Amino acid sequence: MSKYAQLNNNLDSLSLSKIKEIIPSYLDNKTNESKPLVDSLIDLTNAEITFRDERARRINITVSSFPYHKTLSDFDFSYQPTIHKAKIDDLATLRFMDEKANIIFMGSPGTGKTHLATALGIEAASQRISTYFINFAELMEKFKRASKENRVEQVVKHYLKYSLLIIDEIGYLPVDRDASYGFFQLIAARYEKRSTILTTNQPFSRWGEVFGDPVIANAIIDRLVHHCEVIKINGMSYRIKDKNIFEEES
Repeated sequence: MSKYAQLNNNLDSLSLSKIKEIIPSYLDNKTNESKPLVDSLIDLTNAEITFRDERARRINITVSSFPYHKTLSDFDFSYQPTIHKAKIDDLATLRFMDEKANIIFMGSPGTGKTHLATALGIEAASQRISTYFINFAELMEKFKRASKENRVEQVVKHYLKYSLLIIDEIGYLPVDRDASYGFFQLIAARYEKRSTILTTNQPFSRWGEVFGDPVIANAIIDRLVHHCEVIKINGMSYRIKDKNIFEEES
């Protein structure tokens, strides 16, 4: 076996796939011939580390279950002037997570709440922070089933493990009391321990209707807003941005 073949076998054994991929061109590059061995090893190992970090970032984003891949650079702040870009940029530093604080995006359907929540989640996942995105209706269905099977505590523990939990679209459908109580237990468990981002189309004054119990709703709100940035979006839906519906009606 040649020394080069032995090197490739060693790289396979050590799972150094990126070094194996780039080493032929690295060895062919005449500028590297005079490099000290240590410098060459630094170049190769840096390439491997960068590759692994990027792979881990992509995997973390994938397992976070985002509905789509959108970042803040994709968001049209000019269309929603009530949103202060500087505030969103500050949230994107993830400083709020150090404080175990929450974020609530509140506004009419189509105003960009889910986009902003997803963008912040992708930023967290990109930094290899455990993140998970789930639709509120889906989460309530899980709590409803868990209540019947006496597994609410297991569901709470499962979603407690994420450093950042994103719950989308609170308020589109009312939920039953058992699911509401399971949701309260989750919010109580995460209170001052983990950060949560929520989107809702309902003001807090109507959460009693959403959860079917004003007492449970108030207990949920109390824990969510204690350390929280509430961002209210007053604007038109992005879904009709390029539609001349008002001109057609006139």
